[in-house]
Amino acid sequence: MQKFNPLTNYQNTRKSIGYVTRKQATEKDYKRIGFMSGLEVHQQLKTKKKLFCHCPAGILHNHNNFDAEIIRHMRPTLSELGEYDGTALMEFKTRKEITYRLNNESACTYEIDDTPPFIINKEALEYALEISLLSNLNIVGEVHITRKQYLDGSIPAGFQRTAILGVEGHIQLKHKKVRLIQLSIEEDSCREVSDIGHKRIYKTDRLGVPLIETVTYPECYTPDELREAAEYIRFLNRSTGKVRTGMGAGREDVNVSCKGGTRIEIKGVAHNKWIPELSHNEAFRQWALLNVMKKLKKQVKNQKEWKIKSIQIDPIQLKLQNELMASMDFSDMEVYAVNLVGFLGILSHFTQPNHCFANEITDRLKVVACIEKPNMYHSEEIDGSSVKVDFDKIKELLHANDDDAQIIFWGPKADIPTALETIEERCIMAFDTIPPETRKSFKDGTTIFERVLPGADRMYPDTDAAPIPLPNDYIEKLDQNLPVEIYQRYEQLRSWEIPTDTDHYILRNNLVPVIEKIVKLKIPAKFIGTFFGHTLKYVEGKHKKHEDFKYNRIIKMFEYIQKNKLHYDISKLMLPVLIEHPNMDFSSILTSIHFKKRSLEDLLAPVNYLNEKFKETDSKTDKSKVANWIMGQLHMQATGNFALNELKTKIENAIK
Repeated sequence: MQKFNPLTNYQNTRKSIGYVTRKQATEKDYKRIGFMSGLEVHQQLKTKKKLFCHCPAGILHNHNNFDAEIIRHMRPTLSELGEYDGTALMEFKTRKEITYRLNNESACTYEIDDTPPFIINKEALEYALEISLLSNLNIVGEVHITRKQYLDGSIPAGFQRTAILGVEGHIQLKHKKVRLIQLSIEEDSCREVSDIGHKRIYKTDRLGVPLIETVTYPECYTPDELREAAEYIRFLNRSTGKVRTGMGAGREDVNVSCKGGTRIEIKGVAHNKWIPELSHNEAFRQWALLNVMKKLKKQVKNQKEWKIKSIQIDPIQLKLQNELMASMDFSDMEVYAVNLVGFLGILSHFTQPNHCFANEITDRLKVVACIEKPNMYHSEEIDGSSVKVDFDKIKELLHANDDDAQIIFWGPKADIPTALETIEERCIMAFDTIPPETRKSFKDGTTIFERVLPGADRMYPDTDAAPIPLPNDYIEKLDQNLPVEIYQRYEQLRSWEIPTDTDHYILRNNLVPVIEKIVKLKIPAKFIGTFFGHTLKYVEGKHKKHEDFKYNRIIKMFEYIQKNKLHYDISKLMLPVLIEHPNMDFSSILTSIHFKKRSLEDLLAPVNYLNEKFKETDSKTDKSKVANWIMGQLHMQATGNFALNELKTKIENAIK
């Protein structure tokens, strides 16, 4: 029998499923695996107060800055149909102790569910309705507030108040429409401080901040299309000027599946640029798990009766040679060996870059059994750390066959039953299903298990909140003052001949209305668009922006330039100073960059002298090089006084 090599198996299974990297992938690859994806885009609203209480919104604190702590243990409740939500049951199994850190500035008794909710924030409701209309959604006749269970502890009440405002809309991408299922308004959750073992700590500064959630149908069939949809919704939200910006203010949940797969939710993606890699790898992870399913059906005959076999072991007595096992302190833990019948080649089967099926198990041991990593060692480590003599001993103890695989795991005694149950449950799932999950994203494009995907059983009506009618005349009034749709903004930028590589920066910062005001000053739109999309973007990356700086200050700068009959090129030199010192008057900014007002005659006066000087060094050089050199000498003096391209023409005429 040929010797089994885990790394070779990993590489072969990667090839057998036809995995390609994101850079190599084509539209044909995504059609082959049936890539399908949609979005749940969360965006905080820029309101003064929170959604259901009078605490200020948008005040964030350091996790050590708190006035009180409360501790809670979450328990699931029955749905309206008398059933428990799967996520709630999983979270209950973890036996988590949840600690909340409260700051008096940003939290009250409502936050900890000791006070009933106030009437919904009318400012937040109005902003959310405007965005619903801009998203071409049909507005509901009445707002019905419901409760959505969250037993991960992110909300002290154990549920989030949420309400659907609009249904069945669409967004217009460059080459297609993507339909929207709905838009909801809800309260944001806590920010996590730490999650170690059975203890999880949150801070409540973000809790209750008004948030909208825009949900699309799964109609994006490539990762690039998915990112385009995410950007469109982001730009649409920001175009209103009524949403918060900055880290954490906007987050995407990316729903991905492949042909024969299931809906997997990649939770809380903070950067849209991560979306293509994450969705690509998740679709192929499911494609790989379908291949695992096929292999197991061939390798395991009695699937319905399949069970793990386990035994408690003493690593010291067995003299296990693996470096990790030899270095571990097992004094406060129990160590178990587990046999997986017929699983040879499964633990090392490729799932994601640098991940294999064994990661599916170790991740669940961390989340469900609360055993911190490293928490297991197995017979098919792809890094080559599986020591044959270790598993020869384990095989003998477990009476294992050559086509079996083995796991050694460890943890506190109280967590062992949950861990054994978790290992068996995940392996049994591998026979005939891809478990619906919520997964946490990482920058490298991979994900890890976070929790079981919630179902409809976690939703139920909120008996503390009365329905809110939305009269037609109120909705019609809101509809009259909406900003331009984003696809029209793209068309507008093209009509101005502004380069396409500026689109993202301009729309992300909602700068089109600012550009429109400057264009009215008779300054070329192409220059202004490039000024914002290239110059401003570069300067913001190189200079520390003052907290008082606002984009409208740039409008004032161009008004000053026009009033004083300067050329608009001077704006590029003024901008770095303006960003750092937005309260400085414009004449002082000009002084600081050593600008002097000069006439065309003054600028052309030294041209003949400079021409002769250049000839002394290189008499054979053609006239265009001479003109370029002279322009280089006069460039700084000319900027702001005269158009540089026109000045160059004057210089060329002068030296003929």
